[in-house]
Amino acid sequence: MSDHYFTAEPASAQERRPLTVTLAGRAVTVEVAGGIFSPGGVDKGTGVLLHEAPPPPATGTFLDLGCGWGPIALSLALSSPAATVYAVDVNERALDLCRANAKALGCKGIHAVTGDHVPTDVRFDLIWSNPPIRVGKAVLHDLMRTWLPRLAPGGSAQLVVAKNLGSDTLQRWIETELGMPCARYTTSKGFRILTVTAG
Repeated sequence: MSDHYFTAEPASAQERRPLTVTLAGRAVTVEVAGGIFSPGGVDKGTGVLLHEAPPPPATGTFLDLGCGWGPIALSLALSSPAATVYAVDVNERALDLCRANAKALGCKGIHAVTGDHVPTDVRFDLIWSNPPIRVGKAVLHDLMRTWLPRLAPGGSAQLVVAKNLGSDTLQRWIETELGMPCARYTTSKGFRILTVTAG
């Protein structure tokens, strides 16, 4: 049985390898490995989010939901060094890589942890996520129910979702089931960025 990026403990051999990518407008070298999401680099959807979303505020508490090896969390931390960034994933290998990449790039504000290690009283000024659509609607909706209501007053979430994988359906669900305003921020390369604002 092959590993999925949402496997908690990938069984495949972990062979870390360096990769040069562009994050926050600069070329950086990170480590990636198999058994995680997008081990070949910055995937298309994440690239759209990083290029199209409005710049993060200089300070605050941010969340990267489904961090993988860390392209979103690292971009947030590089853009806003004074911010606290929680990088959340179920995949322990991905979290290890995210921690190693944060350390290598001097991003001291990143906390790469599983969701149950985020203090329950933490509220987020910003959430950026390329949510794991392929886990299925039940799990996806549970993630949205868990994290979107934790936006601080005035906070917002930027979610990138492929149009052909249900971006419009997710937008309607967030509005009707969570009662949170959810607007299309932009559409690019077959993806939509949805902006969710705290009520």
